[in-house]
Amino acid sequence: PGYCAFYEECGRNPSVGETLIDPMVPCLNYSPARALQGLHYQRLKEVKKNTYACCSRSQLDALEDSLTMSKAVLIRCPSCAENFAHLHCINTCSPNQSQTVRVTKTMNVTHEGKVREAVVAYQAFMSTTFADAAFQSCKNVRIPATGGFAIGTMCGRYGAKLCTPQRWYDFQGDSSNGLAPLDIDFRLIPEGVTEGLPKGVVPYNGKALKCNETTPSGGLVCSCQDCQQSCPVMPPPPLPAEPFRLMGTDGFLVISIILLCFFLFAFVLYLSVCCWMKIQEKKDEAKGKGRGKGKDQNGNNVTQQLIDPSEVTRIEKTMLFGHSRTDSFVYYSSLFKVLLLAAIPVLILAIGLMHIELTTDPVQLWSAPSSRARREKDFHDKYFDPFFRTNQLILTAPGRTGHTYDSLLFGQQNFSGIISKDLIIELLELQTRIQNIKFWSEDLNRNASLKDVCFAPLNPSDPSLTDCAVNSLPQYFQNSLANLNAKVNMTKLGQTKEVDWRDHFIYCVNSPLSFKDITDLGLSCMADYGAPVFPFLAVGGYDNEDYTNAEALILTFSLNNYDRRDARFKVALQWENEFLKIVQEYQRDPNTNFTFAYMAERSLEDEINRTTAEDIPIFMISYAVVFVYIAVALGEYSSWKRILVDSKFLVGLGGILVVGWSVLASMGFYAWIGIPSSLVILQVVPFLVLAVGADNIFIFVLEYQRDVRRPGEKREEQIGRVLGNVAPSMLLCSVSESVCFFLGGLSTMPAVKSFALYAALAVLMDFMLQMTAFVALLSLDARRQDNNRCELVCCVTVSSQRPNKPNEGFLLPLMRKYYAPVLLHPVSRIVVMVVFIFMLCGSLFLMFHVTVGLDQELAMPQDSYMLEYFKYLYKYFEVGVPTYFVTTKGFNFTTVEGMNGVCSSVGCDQFSLTQKIQYATESYLAIPANSWVDDFIDWLNPGSKCCRLYTLGPNAGQFCPADKCEYYCAVLRYIFLTLHLNFYSHNSLYEQKPQTTANIVIKDVIIQETLCVTESEPTRCLPLFPASRFMAYHTPLTNSKEFTAALQKARELAHNITIGMRKIPGTSPDFEVFPYTVTYVFYEQYLTIVPEGLFNISLCLLPTFVVCCLLLGMDVISGLLNLLTIVMIVVDTVGVMTLWGIDYNAVALINLVTAVGISVEFVSHLTRSFALSTKPTHVERAMEATANMGSAVFAGVAMTNLPGIIVLAFAKAQLIQIFFFRLNLVITLLGMAHGLIFLPVLLSYFGMCVCVFTATHNCAIFLNKQRADSWDKSQEHDCRDS
Repeated sequence: PGYCAFYEECGRNPSVGETLIDPMVPCLNYSPARALQGLHYQRLKEVKKNTYACCSRSQLDALEDSLTMSKAVLIRCPSCAENFAHLHCINTCSPNQSQTVRVTKTMNVTHEGKVREAVVAYQAFMSTTFADAAFQSCKNVRIPATGGFAIGTMCGRYGAKLCTPQRWYDFQGDSSNGLAPLDIDFRLIPEGVTEGLPKGVVPYNGKALKCNETTPSGGLVCSCQDCQQSCPVMPPPPLPAEPFRLMGTDGFLVISIILLCFFLFAFVLYLSVCCWMKIQEKKDEAKGKGRGKGKDQNGNNVTQQLIDPSEVTRIEKTMLFGHSRTDSFVYYSSLFKVLLLAAIPVLILAIGLMHIELTTDPVQLWSAPSSRARREKDFHDKYFDPFFRTNQLILTAPGRTGHTYDSLLFGQQNFSGIISKDLIIELLELQTRIQNIKFWSEDLNRNASLKDVCFAPLNPSDPSLTDCAVNSLPQYFQNSLANLNAKVNMTKLGQTKEVDWRDHFIYCVNSPLSFKDITDLGLSCMADYGAPVFPFLAVGGYDNEDYTNAEALILTFSLNNYDRRDARFKVALQWENEFLKIVQEYQRDPNTNFTFAYMAERSLEDEINRTTAEDIPIFMISYAVVFVYIAVALGEYSSWKRILVDSKFLVGLGGILVVGWSVLASMGFYAWIGIPSSLVILQVVPFLVLAVGADNIFIFVLEYQRDVRRPGEKREEQIGRVLGNVAPSMLLCSVSESVCFFLGGLSTMPAVKSFALYAALAVLMDFMLQMTAFVALLSLDARRQDNNRCELVCCVTVSSQRPNKPNEGFLLPLMRKYYAPVLLHPVSRIVVMVVFIFMLCGSLFLMFHVTVGLDQELAMPQDSYMLEYFKYLYKYFEVGVPTYFVTTKGFNFTTVEGMNGVCSSVGCDQFSLTQKIQYATESYLAIPANSWVDDFIDWLNPGSKCCRLYTLGPNAGQFCPADKCEYYCAVLRYIFLTLHLNFYSHNSLYEQKPQTTANIVIKDVIIQETLCVTESEPTRCLPLFPASRFMAYHTPLTNSKEFTAALQKARELAHNITIGMRKIPGTSPDFEVFPYTVTYVFYEQYLTIVPEGLFNISLCLLPTFVVCCLLLGMDVISGLLNLLTIVMIVVDTVGVMTLWGIDYNAVALINLVTAVGISVEFVSHLTRSFALSTKPTHVERAMEATANMGSAVFAGVAMTNLPGIIVLAFAKAQLIQIFFFRLNLVITLLGMAHGLIFLPVLLSYFGMCVCVFTATHNCAIFLNKQRADSWDKSQEHDCRDS
């Protein structure tokens, strides 16, 4: 045996004041180590196995008490606790004590009447190898009750962040720490160094257990949360998908270039074949083998043969549908009856507007009830309270200089300018002013205040103001000015200094769940409402947890989130309105020392509604501009004398009214059947129907003006005949658009679905009213014009007569004489094809790089205070949105396997629910999940002395609350989960327990006692868990792309957790874990919006092809060319969106669906005009269609849309500017370019043939022309006879 430096207890250390345990010190005694026997030997084995020792049994008892207290802190990591006990056991009981210990100070101590020399200070020598290893095993051990690290409470002023092995041992050897009975000077000696060591000293160099090793006593390895070495080797997070690449460059660029080359090659090949065929034809003609007249396909005159009516098929007749019916309809109908009959159904439908429901809730607007995010939100809100309403200020003080504070406990600390006492007091005054808001509530019929609507987690039934959840820095002082001003002198490590609010603040931001700080101030860190204030909710703009250098203060008021039908919802809105008034008044105060941003939960909706109301005049001006244009452009001005006669002001007004009637009828109908409307519908549908309706109006009116009334033909007959010419074209476009939008109603997005349905019916109603009411209006106006009556003042007539010749205006001759010939010149045609092929391929490339999403800032007007709030939020907030991992029914938490599959304490599964969430904090989660299961385990820990049972008396076997001191309350030594979980969560016991974190997190589990086991005696009911949740925090998220990626990653993690937990015995196969936070319902759409958009646009394109083919007599080629042009418009639109910074989202999708409808107007009229042309060559037919119909399309669609769209550029709302001005401008310009430039050229190359001696012609065209020519000749013959 070796020698002891001291032995046996000598009494109490006279140099130490009050301590947590009696500071008993040993006697100086240099003697051989004692052999242990009997009970003494058994007691030593409990602490440290050895047969010789330098400690007595009383010393062993004191050592055990000391180790028990440390074990309560370090028990989560058995190897750490073992190393801690091992060191102190070596110092106290080692048989070679004299080799590792040198006594430095003794005092005479009187104990039990005897005076002995006691050791009150000594040096302990150990190797740095052992010291470092022991420190490493303990440095990551957490204390769930405080949320901090155990090492932080055992390192004095340095805390966990600055703690080192030397500082850790210095604190343990400091007799002023309340635990050490004497001063121990720990000397850490590098291994192999002997210089400077006292003679005979051999530094202790035993083996320190690693935290991922088991202990000799059978302790398990520490959990991953407490020991990084215990964490399994996780595969690195998958790298972001690399961009698609081919041949070392952008793959989409390569594909676009290949397509460009392919299309250009195919076009050149086509031109070459055509040239070769023409050369061959000329050679054949030169040899006398030509086809002769009537057989030329693309260049020579044709001799038309007579068509017998029996040759016309039923399908071909559909091409001219309407010619023979509309004229008789107009002729035989009473015009006023027609107007009345058209108005009656509109009025009946419009009455439904009394029941219209306007959807403003963003959740209902953009998230389908059947979507996964909505279902998960409903599940969460069913079992837990809905996400509370947030009202927040983020305050800064730019220009304020900071200061340095030399803390007794924490050393020298730098404080930023905003972390100053005067600003904290000013913040407290503002907070108090807001908390004291009172207002009259009509719904409650009394004065209301914050306590009526606030989120009060610990007293939800009858809260007071101090029960309301308010998170701020002053809450570390319980909103008490006295606590903030408190000061006290304190002695630490022999140094006495004054400690104040700064010491308390430093401690609380590192241990926010502490009920008492380590200063002599003795203040709690918990908020006055009983919950912790985590530092990221109190301060912002700091780096690496350097809270004292924060650049911002955060003040947050949380309100309950009620259903919109609940009267308290209106009360919450009123409180938020008062909150905004106070904050805005405070911001205007010149004495305010803060620069800040703010928001209320209602702010987003308020700002959207405000800008919508402010932009209504812009929309009205837009419609007025369109109306003025229509009224002026429809007029036929033959002379200055007839300008008031030939104007079409009333016709234009009638056209606008028809559009308005159709929109009102559509909205009324859907209001009748309960389909809600939205602001998007109110803004977009009238604009769309106006574009469609104006085009049809222009085509009809211009066709009438260009026509000459035949001899003997009545006015109504002429209008009917003209209508018969244009009605099929109007029908083609209207039916295509209406079917297109009805199919768009299959969308799963509520906003897109409702828009498509409203637009489809409005377009259909517009066509029907144009065929009835507008025709009657035009007929009445024609009667006025024939009678030379002035418009608006019909009693005034002019003497100048209307010339009996067609009025072509200036646009038709211009396009016929200049535009069409230049456009369809051989060189121009080639240039146009090449340019548009290049545009298509370039847009395909750009389309794959369009940004998907909608940043919430874009929903705000440019002058909104919310934009400043978003800037502050992204700059100063250090964590993202809180997210819950919610469990459904079917998992048994009462079994050991079930508990291990969830918890993160020692002995838990390495891949448990909370462990997997912990692993995810290295990527997209900022803070690991709070776990009620781990809190429950700590509650059951015998060291906590929380879970006790009565052992005697009438309550024997029942729960004994912690505030009861009866001696017959026994601490449980084992975990009986199925029996005692109810004690932890039972409502009747909930209020009896002390206010701890358990009371807060128990809100995260729902327990139902429904499964009773009758086979056992007595009968026991086991708890069932229909739902529980575990809260974590995302990393800071700043844009829709990051929010969407976070949602996707959280779902992947939840799915992985679900698969793992389903493997635990007793788990239901339908058990599921899913992530939930308030933003998921908004950003889920971006996970599927690309395929959703392709599906919707494809559905819209399909009817444009089918209807075109059917109404053109199964003209498949015309249908395909029509479809191709519309597809090109949509693709080019998306390409320009990329160039102009317009993101792709649900609002953009609505506009793209609209683009299909408007493109039909630009394209289909021209396609039908080309198909009906009987000119001999493709080029001539294209010229005729471009001049006749192109001029009407340009005047009716392009020039109707452009003035109204340009006015929208002055709107305040960014959404209007981007998605209605920019995007609609792009759609209109591209539609005009493709419809009036590309399509005529395309038809001139690939359009349907009109050869009369082949099977490729439509006989109905020639039969109709044949009858018209015959009628003209007969009228001419009758005139000569007369």
